[in-house]
Amino acid sequence: MLNHVASRLALSVPVLFGVLLFGFLLLQLVPADPAAIIAGPTASPELVAEIRKDLGLDRPIFIQFALYMSRVLQGDLGLSLISNTSVTQELGEAIGPTVELMFACLVWAIPVGIALGTIAAVNRGRFLDRLVIAISVAGVSTPVFFIGLILMQYVGYQWELLPFIGRGGPLWSLSGLASIALPALTLGLIFIGPIARMTRTAALEVMNADHVRTARAKGLAERTVVLKHVLRNALIPVVTLIGLQAGYLLGGAVVTETIYSWPGVGRLAVGAILASDFPLAQGAILVLALAFLTINLIVDMLYALLDPRVQKHG
Repeated sequence: MLNHVASRLALSVPVLFGVLLFGFLLLQLVPADPAAIIAGPTASPELVAEIRKDLGLDRPIFIQFALYMSRVLQGDLGLSLISNTSVTQELGEAIGPTVELMFACLVWAIPVGIALGTIAAVNRGRFLDRLVIAISVAGVSTPVFFIGLILMQYVGYQWELLPFIGRGGPLWSLSGLASIALPALTLGLIFIGPIARMTRTAALEVMNADHVRTARAKGLAERTVVLKHVLRNALIPVVTLIGLQAGYLLGGAVVTETIYSWPGVGRLAVGAILASDFPLAQGAILVLALAFLTINLIVDMLYALLDPRVQKHG
């Protein structure tokens, strides 16, 4: 188990390096000049040139990247060009709401998706099976921004059931639960479909296995057979799917946070890119990449717990 985790951590190092390089080069292509943004629209060319020299922007690009890597390794992500505050501080304030949103989404979407997939597998070919398939296809096909706008229009604005702008407080407070309900519902609805479809497919395969037929032959109740013998083995590919969908879920979180004005890392990244705040945008990209790698590491650990073969070979 430890060797398996260590190997995954080792593989994460070149991935993080690639993310840092990609983020650095991508923002180099933006036509806006950071020195001009800091100096202001009325600054003289001499002042802009002086600021460029102070920032090291007049040096070759590979030296700029080496200096950037050195600062990142020391935990220094620089200062925001717009607010002139520490990027680390701004990201630290935004990480909490993003973690809350991801947790609030996963805590209900995963059980519901697994339950719907199991129901569909048990009722294969019947009305419930077709209904779950239809719901899954609709969830996969509908863009997250469309779901968010529909919920905002009706649940939030017309019916006034839930707040739909901003964060009302921490997750453990009533105002926090009310404010996170619509964003978590929006993000979870696009996550249920893939989980339900994978659970259904995996459960149907396991139902034909020898150990399941043996359990039924022993006279075990169908509920016990499904929960203890079918679902446990069917969860292995489902856990893998959750890891693969993590990137898509983070992308959906960026859109969801922007729609609902949720003060998370995704909304911070969008605002930084639109404002040409390069240090803040680079820091947000790094945090989102770390979140993706962390989710995949957790999924790998769960996969190893569910499948003993991984522990033996890991």
